[in-house]
Amino acid sequence: MSNLSNVLLGTAVGAALGILFAPAEGKKTREKLLAQANEAKDKIAENAEEIKDKVATAYETRKETFDEQLESAVSNLSYKADDVISSLEKKLSELKEKNKKFQKNTVVNGETVINDEPITI
Repeated sequence: MSNLSNVLLGTAVGAALGILFAPAEGKKTREKLLAQANEAKDKIAENAEEIKDKVATAYETRKETFDEQLESAVSNLSYKADDVISSLEKKLSELKEKNKKFQKNTVVNGETVINDEPITI
């Protein structure tokens, strides 16, 4: 059970026992019940404040952790993107070099000429 449930249960049981076993007259019994109700109200307010503080602290902690994880993930992705771009640039450079070699090959009078040397097939 939560603290709030315990307080409410304790208040109800205490009030019931107080009424059952109270040898005092009605006016005094009502005053006692009012005092107990006020104590219970104060205790509930204290517990609510504690719970609010705990929730706020937990939220801030989780938010900071999430922000750190998100920043780390973005940073890692940035490095990986740079690696991919570098690899693609290298491959593009290699393909450009190969393409230059193929462009030098020509066909002259039905013969393939590579680097100005005829090749017979």
